[in-house]
Amino acid sequence: MKKIFDIIRSKIFVLHFSLSAGLVVIILFVTYLWLSSYTNHGETITVPDLKGMKFQEMETFLADKNMQVKIADSSTFMIDKPPGVVIEQDPAPNEKVKDGRTIYVTITRTVPPQIKFPNLIDVSQRQAEAILNSYGLRVGQLIYKPDLAKNAVLGILFKGTELKVGDEIMKGSTVDLVLGDGIGNTSVDVPNFMGLTLDEVLFVLQGSSLNQGAIVYDESVRDSSAAKVYRQIPEPGDSSVIKQGESIDFFFTQNPEKLNK
Repeated sequence: MKKIFDIIRSKIFVLHFSLSAGLVVIILFVTYLWLSSYTNHGETITVPDLKGMKFQEMETFLADKNMQVKIADSSTFMIDKPPGVVIEQDPAPNEKVKDGRTIYVTITRTVPPQIKFPNLIDVSQRQAEAILNSYGLRVGQLIYKPDLAKNAVLGILFKGTELKVGDEIMKGSTVDLVLGDGIGNTSVDVPNFMGLTLDEVLFVLQGSSLNQGAIVYDESVRDSSAAKVYRQIPEPGDSSVIKQGESIDFFFTQNPEKLNK
């Protein structure tokens, strides 16, 4: 044991040990410098925001930034986005990454998918718009035609051609709705409502496919259910006609003098 300690304390051992330790330190230091240079240690770049760009624009934009781009997904269709544009990216905008990093992007579908057109006949305008939106379709013009069913869908046009249930159409397309105007094109003689109560008026209106307009009570009315019509617009007459679906205004009174005129 004493002999071993004597060797360790010898000048030759100390010299060799010092040289070996120094050599290891130098090797580690040189390796660190090389790795730092090779990996650009501590050097980062900011990821640009690519959202809204098309793929060709991205390649040109990233060419001088030493970054690459790859498409991760191109199957997403969005009605409010043009085809072939970036909607998601990884890494996210403004993240710090190493030089040469690849950015993976999700772009919108270039060719919209085909869908089968639903049945919208006789549904209301509001319902039709909600259904079309759920199918990824847009509403264009509202075209009104004479029909008693106000705002009911009578037909759907795509580029002037009527669509039928099951016809295929691309998502994102714009269609026009043909709606009823609530009036129709059939004319009827204006009924004589003079002396009728409100309940009687409503019964006659329903039978004539006409609508109630304004209801006006004069100062004599104490019981609206007992009041009677003393004036109407338009007035009845042999040559007075009105289209089905149009309205008539009524004036009510309980004054006998007005009713006897």
